[in-house]
Amino acid sequence: MFQTYLSYFISVFTQILIFAIFARVVLSWLRVPPRGFLFVVIVESTEPILSVFRRIIPPIGGVLDLSPLFAFLALDLIRSILLRLIA
Repeated sequence: MFQTYLSYFISVFTQILIFAIFARVVLSWLRVPPRGFLFVVIVESTEPILSVFRRIIPPIGGVLDLSPLFAFLALDLIRSILLRLIA
């Protein structure tokens, strides 16, 4: 029973993080001014993850940031590993 809830929590948590990173990417394309509450929440929740990947792989040409792509892959890999360890 506990394993089911834990598996569900891990899945939902990683999906929320992936959605937040995707929303941040879209907002960066739209050049939305960083003033709204939702924008601040998205940036503050995703920056710790993205900054790790930016240190490893800096933006290409100073403009093409691949850190969201690697964050998506890492979150999915971590989710898969954790779900297999629980089961």
